[in-house]
Amino acid sequence: MNWNVLPDLVAIALLICAFASVARPSWNSVSGRWLTGWAMIAVHFSAFLFLVLPGVWGIGAEMIGTVALIWAGLLFQSAVVSFREEISSRWMIFTLIAANALYVILLTGGAPVWALNGAAALLGIGPLAITLIALRTINRALRWTTTALYLALALFLLAIQHWSVAFSDLALNAVLFIVYLGCSINFFFAFRRSTAGAFVTIAGFCSWAAVFVVAPALSAFLPQAHIESEVWNLPKYVVAVGMLLLLLEDQIEHNKHLALHDALTGLPNRRLFEDRLASAVERARRAEKQAALLLIDLDQFKMVNDTLGHHAGDLLLARVGAICTGRVRRSDTVARTGGDEFCIILEEPASRAEAENVAQSLIQLFKEPFQLEGQTARIGASIGVAVYPDDAIEIEQLCIAADKRMYENKQRAISTVASIAAQAFAQPAE
Repeated sequence: MNWNVLPDLVAIALLICAFASVARPSWNSVSGRWLTGWAMIAVHFSAFLFLVLPGVWGIGAEMIGTVALIWAGLLFQSAVVSFREEISSRWMIFTLIAANALYVILLTGGAPVWALNGAAALLGIGPLAITLIALRTINRALRWTTTALYLALALFLLAIQHWSVAFSDLALNAVLFIVYLGCSINFFFAFRRSTAGAFVTIAGFCSWAAVFVVAPALSAFLPQAHIESEVWNLPKYVVAVGMLLLLLEDQIEHNKHLALHDALTGLPNRRLFEDRLASAVERARRAEKQAALLLIDLDQFKMVNDTLGHHAGDLLLARVGAICTGRVRRSDTVARTGGDEFCIILEEPASRAEAENVAQSLIQLFKEPFQLEGQTARIGASIGVAVYPDDAIEIEQLCIAADKRMYENKQRAISTVASIAAQAFAQPAE
């Protein structure tokens, strides 16, 4: 048995445990495919333990180990494709998995050249056919880049199979190079951010792909240069560290989002709202412009909770948040600052007339009945408007002014309803 790969197998097993532990709090399809890919790397090293066995056993170990290494790369890259759930993307990954496996099995099994030619052609034709068929739904640079890589690989394999007698190792290295170069390209498209995790992972995949070029080149042109085999496995661990960093970075970002956003509506919470309001007021002060604050209080929310249940109340709050967000510009801020209280920050241009117009349109929208899972709820809203710097120049005073006007509007609405009810009661029956 080839005991030289045993330390790598143990190291990969430990990395898999660490990866599963880090990925568990935010488990999703991406981390699941990544973990499956590392399991394939473990299969690769396990199979290569038996690489030195004679005859069919050694050939079988090479087939399994190489196919597992290729499948790992394909799983890594397919996991980060933004349109991976599209049916054409699923066909693409299945085609690449099958075509790469078929070519490697035929190559290591000593198949005739005509069979290798067919398998090599499939590596190029398969992705191209899927890209052209799905062109109307997906026309992305990443899809075309992947197709171009495999067309180039197919042409290269077809060429060396006719021009070179000892082409087996060269062809195998070419396949692995394209797979892991594809990983670096896919991760570059997916993680365009200036973080350690993105840089380490992309650089690691580039180094991993380079191994399949540099190692055979040194062996051919500098046979006297002796490099330990463990050196060629270092990029694997660089990639593993990079992926762990990516997971941790995403978890930190997610925790920041939870700390600053309302869990029910996804809107900014009071803490983020106060920060956004301070920034809006400061920008208005520097530009000598106006900024408006709208404070929204739902009138019949408690009745909805009491009569229809808290689940219906939660659905109503989420619907209210969506209505408010749809009514303002993307540059404005909608926040949930209390149980049934929402705030809107309107930035430049934000005149009083515009703010009042937004408030009136929201009042009309909230008068419409809400359908909540087969139940109908009717609410109203009282909205107070305050404008910087007309009503206040300090943030706290601006909030007080909006709250005061909201309360006055609520009292005015209550008085109006009471007056109408009193008139109806005093009217003599006919």
